[in-house]
Amino acid sequence: MKRFENKVCLVTGASSGIGKATALAFAKEGGKVIATDINEELGSQTVEEIKALGTEAVFVKCNIAERDDVIASVNAAVEHFGRLDYAVNVAGVAGNTSKPTHEYPEDQWHHQIAVNLTGTWYCLKYQAAQMLKNGGGNIVCVSSAAGLYGQPENSPYAASKHGVVGLVKTAAIEYATQNIRVNAICPTAIETPMLMHGRRNLAENHEAREKAINHQRMKRMGQPEEIADIALYFCSDQSSFLTGQAIAADGGAFA
Repeated sequence: MKRFENKVCLVTGASSGIGKATALAFAKEGGKVIATDINEELGSQTVEEIKALGTEAVFVKCNIAERDDVIASVNAAVEHFGRLDYAVNVAGVAGNTSKPTHEYPEDQWHHQIAVNLTGTWYCLKYQAAQMLKNGGGNIVCVSSAAGLYGQPENSPYAASKHGVVGLVKTAAIEYATQNIRVNAICPTAIETPMLMHGRRNLAENHEAREKAINHQRMKRMGQPEEIADIALYFCSDQSSFLTGQAIAADGGAFA
């Protein structure tokens, strides 16, 4: 029997990168998937790929910075599949500017905090509330290596991702005796659209790419599927004594 046979899994940021890899990984393990993203076209493509695997899936357009969108995504899980067993919160944004704190644009600060921190809080809040109703579950939040140490010229991202780790640890304590485990993954350089074509533009900035690769002792970029594997491990019974963890998925960078 597959690990997540007939279980209900909600994945945010499911249109690409780590979110898409996680949604597909759940489906391959028998899970029914609620795939959410702000990008309707790509998110719907993810759902079609899941259905091609012979598994049920539903797409819900969701901007996690909007509370009502998050509520709707949780409600969709209940309406379509009757419950919510697992949630992996991947959705997030990175700024397109590299500047020291005193020069960082205030609008970008507010946007990253709204999505990465407040949005993740909304997800935790309403996912946990539903899991309490259906007897428990597991929540995984994707933070970042920038949630574990400072990241110069990227203050709002680092602050928001540190905040995610704080949320995870706090929620893990709150629900530890109520059959809900909450953990975080903190990746370094993973080959996703956000990293390859975002602020650092590693796809074209070969110097920045080499720096990112060399920071990791394995001397390579991580792959979205490798982070998805960690998310599924955290959701599975194989990690039944783990909660409140913020694991660095770092290719040895922090060793």
